[in-house]
Parts: sequence; C-alpha cells; structure tokens
Amino acid sequence: MKFSLCIGAYGGKDVIYHLEKIKEHGLHGLEYYSWWNLDDLKQIAKEQERIGVGISATCTKFFNLVDESFRDDYIAGIRETIEACKILNVTSIISQTGDELEGVPREIQRSAMVETLKRCAPLLEEAGIVLEVEPLNGLVDHYGHFLQRSDESVEVIDRVDSPNVKLVFDVYHQQVTEGNVIRNATNYIDRINHFHIADNPGRNQPGTGELNYVNILRAIKETGFSGFVGLEGGYTIDTDVAVEQFKQDILTPVFGSVQSYA
Repeated sequence: MKFSLCIGAYGGKDVIYHLEKIKEHGLHGLEYYSWWNLDDLKQIAKEQERIGVGISATCTKFFNLVDESFRDDYIAGIRETIEACKILNVTSIISQTGDELEGVPREIQRSAMVETLKRCAPLLEEAGIVLEVEPLNGLVDHYGHFLQRSDESVEVIDRVDSPNVKLVFDVYHQQVTEGNVIRNATNYIDRINHFHIADNPGRNQPGTGELNYVNILRAIKETGFSGFVGLEGGYTIDTDVAVEQFKQDILTPVFGSVQSYA
C-alpha cells in the first residue's frame, strides 16, 4: 500500500512544496486534481524526478457521465488528460459522474455512463492509465450527485468490463452514504484502484471522528491491496503534526512500524 497527500494539505503552498513535504514524511505521492492549472507540465516532471516523488493521481477535465449529450466533451477531456498524464507519469485519473438528471429514468443515465466509459476504455488501455470513477455522498457534501452507493458503482464498473476503468472508494463518502465500510471495501477490492480516507463527521484527518482506521486499513491490507490510499480531508491541527500522528497512531499498528510501509 502507498500513501498520498492531496493538494491543499499545506494551505497556500504550491505543488513543489507539497512534493517536498511528501518526501520528507516518507509518503509516496501527491493528488493534484486540476492539472490544467499547472503552467509547465514538463518542468513539473523534472521537479518530480529531482525530488523523488510525483503526482499519483489527477482529475479529468470534464465531469458529466450521465448525460449522453456531453459524451464527446467528456471523451475529449479524457484525451487531453491522458496526454498530460503521459508527461507527468501519472497513472490514475479520477472522475465524478455529474448530478442526476431530473425526469430521466435512472437506468437511462446509468446506461449513458456505461457507454461513455466503454468508449474511453480503449484510450486508457493503450495509455496504461486507469480511470477511477468516484461515488460521492449526497447527504452532506454533494447533494444530487448521481453515483453514491458502492453496489451501484460496482455494477457500472462490471458492465464497462475494462481493467482500466475502476473505482475510487472514498471511505468518508461511503460511511456517510451507507456505512458497512470494511465489508464493502474488501468485497469489492478487485474493482477498486484507489482509496480516499478522512474521518466522519467533519471530513478531517483520521483519528478525529468515528471511523476506526486501524481496523479499516488492516482489513484492506489483508486483501493484498497495493495501490494508493490518499488522505483527502482537512486538518484540525498543523499538517506536519497530523501526518506524524497518522503514521504513529494508525500506520504503525497496521504495519508493525512506520518504516515497514515505506
């Protein structure tokens, strides 16, 4: 398992600062969502090589999978994002689904999503990049978002049937939406490429809420999962202190020592 921080973990600091901090903490990557805001992708690639860690995930440029009238825009955004990923050596692209369309049967929207993802799949397979569809909770943070439940998300992935189209399983979102986190995370592990973690309520660093991340991460580890786990949330204390607490209080019990996950 590999661990990443997300852009914004250090407020007001740029991508290079974040990468240097990730290296300092012995973590493995940075999630930088809006790649199109980077001025010089090739220069960032050089800085990644110098520092020794890089961007591990980004987002696609256009988010709407449920409305087939936006299919060409979505695929164009995927093409652009793939080209950026090639420069930055990023192998994961995150995509939300867009909001549910009022008055349109859910199966029509789901089928539109599946068809768009099927058309993207050959592009992703050729590039060796995984597109990660992300369900979000509609109760607290993303009212109206189409894809929320893990079981429906897995159904979509199974219908697309490509090794390069999988899920981001955000533990915070799924706790708000449905609970049953360990069972769903482990049962669906072969469809999951990437985890996001934060505590609930508050969406802050693990250890500030109701989720037992020692047990959750231990269960994920026992599946043999070797992908990224991203700390995607706020911080109630200084970020450096929070990251060190996470390593000592959660990673050490899971892995036996801080060094053993590095």
